[in-house]
Amino acid sequence: MKKTTLILSALSILALGACKNSGFKKTKSGMLYKIIENGKGPLVKRGDVIKIQFVHKLRDSVLASSYEQMPFYAKVDSVGPVYDPQEIFTMLHKGDSAVVIRLADSLAKKAGQLPEFIKPKDKLILTLRVVEVFTADSLAQKDQMAEMQKAQQRQAEKQQSLRAPKVKEIEDYLAKNKINATKAPQGTYVEVKEVGTGAQVDSGKYCSIRYTGKNFPSLKVFESNMEAGKEPFSVVVGTHAVIPGWDEGLKYFKQGGKGTLYIPFFNAYGAQPGPGGQQYENLVFDIEVVGVSDSAPKQPQAPPMPMPQGQPQQHGAGDGHNH
Repeated sequence: MKKTTLILSALSILALGACKNSGFKKTKSGMLYKIIENGKGPLVKRGDVIKIQFVHKLRDSVLASSYEQMPFYAKVDSVGPVYDPQEIFTMLHKGDSAVVIRLADSLAKKAGQLPEFIKPKDKLILTLRVVEVFTADSLAQKDQMAEMQKAQQRQAEKQQSLRAPKVKEIEDYLAKNKINATKAPQGTYVEVKEVGTGAQVDSGKYCSIRYTGKNFPSLKVFESNMEAGKEPFSVVVGTHAVIPGWDEGLKYFKQGGKGTLYIPFFNAYGAQPGPGGQQYENLVFDIEVVGVSDSAPKQPQAPPMPMPQGQPQQHGAGDGHNH
């Protein structure tokens, strides 16, 4: 833990200097970068697989860190001006570090829409270090499997240690505000304001939902379709198309029902950064069940957020966002 803290502190200092753009160069796409040469081996070449430790920051928040999850493995190839850290991989040696700065508005033009918590004038700062270079895919895969096992163990231990205090945060809030909520078997707290009078929500049912999603405990809204003109969100309940807290909590309602779901992090995104850009986030959703049926709607919509995976995700150094 002490070693990890020291590494993160060093990278934070490096990133702070990066914001001043001192000594930085530009790739063909306009991406700012600086390479700190500590390696003595040959340059990384096409076909190699590099193992990278990284920290990806937005303002004072860490979007993703390999030190908290697992190293990133990348197959090196020549790329064009794609506004992505891949552009500098062939400039690195084993042991080299680098800082990459991407402007949010430029990234949005290349990668499409970014999460709402990333503002147009933001800078996304990636600090990375090449810890190993593999010349054979089989060697990289063997190393990756070993790292994945270690990451799963660390993640399980971290989630277990946070489970009780994060649940207590919700329970204390409910008690303080005298909110009558039922604790569902998997741990979601359901406040039923109106049960509804129509068809019962259940697994396999097609449901149309209006919702307002909030971070907890700030209760800052990160997404809503409650406003006039926005369409309800359609989901087949119980198919793991949404976070577990939704699949569990919606079953307490019928068509016409209204209420609030208080979802602990382990029924939301777990170790992955949630809508607020933080790991292990508890979430709150005000919901209204506007439709329940046995058949699909005419235009099914994509989930408002991706599902967390059952194991640590491989976070690409080039990812502009994590959901």
